[in-house]
Amino acid sequence: MTLTRRHFLPLFGSAMVFPPALAAEQGKRLPVVAALTGNVASDTDAERRIGAFREALSRLGWIENQNYRLEVRWPGPVLANQEACARELVALEPKVILVTNTAAARTLQRLTQVIPIVFVGLSDPVATGLVSSVARPSSNITGFALYEHSFSGKWLSLLKRLAPHLKEVSVLFNPETSPYAAFYIQAALEMGSKLFVSVKAVPVRDPDQIDPAILRTGASGNAGLIILPDGGFVSSNSAKIISAAAKHGVPAIFAVKNYVMRGGLMSYGPDLTAQFRDGAGYVDRILRGTMPSELPVQFATKFNLAINAKAADELGLPVPETLSLDAELIDD
Repeated sequence: MTLTRRHFLPLFGSAMVFPPALAAEQGKRLPVVAALTGNVASDTDAERRIGAFREALSRLGWIENQNYRLEVRWPGPVLANQEACARELVALEPKVILVTNTAAARTLQRLTQVIPIVFVGLSDPVATGLVSSVARPSSNITGFALYEHSFSGKWLSLLKRLAPHLKEVSVLFNPETSPYAAFYIQAALEMGSKLFVSVKAVPVRDPDQIDPAILRTGASGNAGLIILPDGGFVSSNSAKIISAAAKHGVPAIFAVKNYVMRGGLMSYGPDLTAQFRDGAGYVDRILRGTMPSELPVQFATKFNLAINAKAADELGLPVPETLSLDAELIDD
């Protein structure tokens, strides 16, 4: 039979149905890279950071759904949800897992001693027990840390320079999602004794506790806030924290500039997004055969001071020239 154009087109259309199905089957066999956050999927900053991780991997030759498959979980700050997602990801037997907060990293560490784990954005991983050595981690986990616990002393001194009337500073944190809080509080106490500022811990476990806690902090009229870095709780509730601090007239310092861009008073810290790109570099090396124990833990080395000029003005705090020269001034 002669194959006419009329006969050919239906046959061609039917053939085109199969390649996507075949590709999907092949996709199941692609090496899996997993990512476990402490954020919710609607957190645009967190989504941008995962996007930066994807982009950095692509620049290293890893194209999603072509030569690897990315599985991201967004459990938010609730520990039970983080553990459920951690178990789900471990069950996929990924080649490597990226993790973005200490609590989730500890959970993964408990669930697997085989699957390589790369952390980003964490506080001192030696003090929190994630690694035994910075230079040569001895287990299946390594990565990039943003902060050392001495940072809380720096945050306190910067806050005092902007608001010299402060006599008290509260350290706000969620004890469930910030297992490292005690180290920061100790460093803040040590700096407070030098600056004649009393320091107290203010734990909050639920978003509804944020406003009352900040209201109590501001009652004296000479108190400020240090908001501890937190891989989920602070990010999910940053709008509540910023609003409450402004409403109750409490000067507050954050660890991440994004909060200053949203109306928070000031921040001091490194670029968190850059660590996701760095994390992609370690993931690439692990995918190519390097063991996590061969990759030293690295700390951020560049730090940025940001001050929201409008927020400072609303609090009646003129920005001293000694700070403005070193700060990125943001006027939202």
